[in-house]
Amino acid sequence: LPEQVRVQQVSGRLWNGAAGVVVAGFPARLEWQFGWPSLSGVTLPLQFSVSSSQSRVEGVARAGWQGNFEVSANGVVAVAEFEQLIRQSGGAMIEGTVSVDRFEMSWADGRLKSADGLGRWDGGRVTWPMGNQVGQAVFPPMQADLDTVDGGVSLVVAEQGASGPAADASILWDGMMELRVYKRMVDLAQQPWPDSARPGDVVFRVRQPLLPGGL
Repeated sequence: LPEQVRVQQVSGRLWNGAAGVVVAGFPARLEWQFGWPSLSGVTLPLQFSVSSSQSRVEGVARAGWQGNFEVSANGVVAVAEFEQLIRQSGGAMIEGTVSVDRFEMSWADGRLKSADGLGRWDGGRVTWPMGNQVGQAVFPPMQADLDTVDGGVSLVVAEQGASGPAADASILWDGMMELRVYKRMVDLAQQPWPDSARPGDVVFRVRQPLLPGGL
């Protein structure tokens, strides 16, 4: 196991059990149960759940005899549980919970084949570091869409019901990542910007290798 993962206690059996784990300092409980193999689809299903004091994600993973693998999950994540990690990384902190309505990924021949997902946040106060100060604003309900696109995987963040993205990120099959932030995000954060800029204008862009060897 990676050094960030520690198993503290295991109970049950190989095909139906539970374990207490600590991942990057966060305690959680992992439960699993193997299902009957599917002869028609030649797959072995595994039901699982990962829960902490405030968050829970559950789903099904299926492994095929030819090395293909797929996973689907849903759940609720309490952002406050990860505040320390978010602060240390210099990221923005949101209040409340994120609902993972859908998360599906599949692999074949050792490569990611498809990705699809939807996450929603009901809105609220967002804080972020601004030099020696802290910026803050109240955001409307937001959502994040995960999808497979030509050449890789994309994640689009937008206001719920809005016509355009506030930010998007793409990871190409070769492991290259591109992140774009639009003027819409600046408007949502209630930050000053030249009036000549349109909501769909890109105000920040970064492109760099993320995954050596690709997806």
